[in-house]
Amino acid sequence: MAEDTTVSEQPHAEAPSAELRAIVEALIFASPEPLTPKMLFKLLADEPKEDVVATIAALKADYDARPGLQCVEVAGGFQIVTRPELHEWVRRLFHERSSQRLTVQGLETLAVIAYKQPITALEIGEIRGVNTSGVLGTLLERHLVKIVGRKNVVGRPFLYATTKEFLIRFGLKDLGDLPKIEDMAEALGFDPPAGLIEATPSDEVLPLDEPEAASADAGAAQAGAPDPEAR
Repeated sequence: MAEDTTVSEQPHAEAPSAELRAIVEALIFASPEPLTPKMLFKLLADEPKEDVVATIAALKADYDARPGLQCVEVAGGFQIVTRPELHEWVRRLFHERSSQRLTVQGLETLAVIAYKQPITALEIGEIRGVNTSGVLGTLLERHLVKIVGRKNVVGRPFLYATTKEFLIRFGLKDLGDLPKIEDMAEALGFDPPAGLIEATPSDEVLPLDEPEAASADAGAAQAGAPDPEAR
């Protein structure tokens, strides 16, 4: 039976100690990636798992009452982050340059991959109506998408899918948390391609032959003629 790492209210557990709460808070805050319950159990091996779970739940509840920060569950773990409504102020602090943001074309391509994955470059281009090689290169460089295999058709083209980094960047627990495409497009400020609204069945996926092929083929995918819209 799989180990249950779900964080929920523990009616019979005692209130977590202040020391344990401080430790869990510090670990989540310091972790560069979402910290999973499994990793917390390993780091806090001397503590009962139910106490760790209760501490996470208590910490999330405490942060729910804070106006500036929140403790969120994302990509299978927990992070302490600023609230979305304060993004503009945080952006000013880091003097984010417009070139660091994804273009509308990049957002469209990422949305197509997110909702149709796994999908080939040709299929992405058919949905968007433009060449996507340059945009795909940008998304690969930013680790928002990855090559997950080949489609079982003539030519065996690469199949693309989103990454854990995508979940983190968009604050999603998993792909099941994806909103309706219309809602995402409205929130991100672009019009979804018409072909993206209609659902299509998944095709057979062939795994990559060797792990090394993924990085080498990613470089080949980026070496195509750049899409001027992606810059």
